[in-house]
Amino acid sequence: MKRLCILAVSAILSTVALAQTATDADLNAEKTALFGYFNYAKVLDAMPEMAAVKAKMQKLRSQYDAEMQRAENEFNKKYEDFLEGQRSFEPSIFKKRQAELTDMMQKNIAFKEEAVKLLAQAEEDAMKPLKKRLAEAVAAVGKRLALAFVLNADNDALPYVDTTLGQDVSAAVLNELK
Repeated sequence: MKRLCILAVSAILSTVALAQTATDADLNAEKTALFGYFNYAKVLDAMPEMAAVKAKMQKLRSQYDAEMQRAENEFNKKYEDFLEGQRSFEPSIFKKRQAELTDMMQKNIAFKEEAVKLLAQAEEDAMKPLKKRLAEAVAAVGKRLALAFVLNADNDALPYVDTTLGQDVSAAVLNELK
C-alpha cells in the first residue's frame, strides 16, 4: 500500500513538474517577441503616396532651378554688357551699373538661400502626413503583436538584434499601410 501511495505521489509530482515546464515554455513563447524593428526609410519609401511626394518635390525643385538659372543668365548678360562698355562709361554711369550688378548678385544669393529653406519646408510639409500615417501603422502593428516597443533600424542605429527576442515588423507595417 505504501508503494502504491508513493507511486501515486510520484506520478502526481511528475505531472505537476511537466505542467510547470509547459507553463514556463508558454511564457517564454509569449515573451519571444518583446520588441519589433524595421527600416523606417525603406518602409516610408515603399508607401504608395511617396511617389506623388517625390514628383511634387521634383517639380518644385525644377521650378526653383529654372528661376535661379534665369536670374544667373540675366546677371551674366548685364555683367558682359558692363565689361564691354566700362571704358566708355562716365564715372557716375559706371558706379550706377556697378551698384546694379552688386545688388543683383546679392538678390540672387538671397534668393538661392531662401529657395533652399523653402524647399526644405515644402518637403517637411509634404512628408508630415506620410510620417503620421506610418507612425499610426507602426503603433497598430505593435499593439496587434503585443510588442513592448518598435525600433527604427536605419543608419546602423540597431547594429545587433537578437531575433529570438525581437521581430522584424517591416512586412506587417507595409501591410498595415495598404
